[in-house]
Amino acid sequence: MINSPENHLTKADEQWRKSIPAQVFLNHFRGIDYHIRHAMPLSEVRHLESLKRFRPKQEEARVETTKKWLLNAWNAEYTLHSTAANPDENYQKYALHWTFPQAYYSVLYSVKAFLAIQGINVPAEALVRQIINGYVVKGWYPTPIGFYADGPYENYSFHRIEDQDEQALLQPLETPKQAEAHIIQFLKTTRNQRARISRQRLQANPAKALRTKSGKVLSKFGARHWEEVAKGMGATTYFDMMARLKISANQRELERFVEADVNVVQFHQSLLNIVKYLNFVHECYIVKALGVERYTQWIDELPSYLRDGFVKKRLQQGIRPVLESLMTKQTAQIS
Repeated sequence: MINSPENHLTKADEQWRKSIPAQVFLNHFRGIDYHIRHAMPLSEVRHLESLKRFRPKQEEARVETTKKWLLNAWNAEYTLHSTAANPDENYQKYALHWTFPQAYYSVLYSVKAFLAIQGINVPAEALVRQIINGYVVKGWYPTPIGFYADGPYENYSFHRIEDQDEQALLQPLETPKQAEAHIIQFLKTTRNQRARISRQRLQANPAKALRTKSGKVLSKFGARHWEEVAKGMGATTYFDMMARLKISANQRELERFVEADVNVVQFHQSLLNIVKYLNFVHECYIVKALGVERYTQWIDELPSYLRDGFVKKRLQQGIRPVLESLMTKQTAQIS
């Protein structure tokens, strides 16, 4: 029997090889986290034209619905803060079972609060996705999270990403170029999944399925057919990437992360950083609509674990300076 290199793999080598998919997934989120922290200062959110123009009506029903969704978003984020602060690495590994979906739902609830203050209330997550992805394309989000992909299968265009050269997925993530490479790869694999799902749904609909000249439902797709699928997909954005956390949890893929040899502490911190940033952006819009004084009153009515924690800190250190700078600039322009 000829010995192959595989026959000489140590147990550690085998563990590392099995850990590669989880490591790649971790690196994708680390790439987003790195991009958020290095692409633009937090205060630059004030330059968003959509934020400057944001003046939705303050109807009481909108306000109450917004409060409900914000409380849900904050509770989910609180879980992420608590887990990331736990020093037990073994605990953090098994915590992935709830931090994956918690990260997604915190962002989803934050998005719903952002929409609710505008009077937009949609129960279906697919419709929420469609609206938010449209906002991303229109420039409602700052540069660090405003990237997106569009186009047909395996012929995608990537937007608001400067360096589009892909690199190895397991190399050290230490530069903006490497971070952007991970974002592009993550956008690509996420859009691939969505394209295949869209194709499956299209072909399962007798009234809309693409067919051959003889009338049979098409089984092999070419470039022209994928273009038809792309027309109904919209863009692929951060929202789709965060939804990968929900999909992974539902498909029992989490076990590979629990068993993998990855830096789970780093994973939790990156997830938390991404959620914090997205929730910060949405809250900037909400506070702009309501006013700092009314929003502060909300916070004062919260349970102590939220009132005296990250919610107030984010308002004081992040949101308030952004809005005060924005108002000062607008006042100066009027003068």
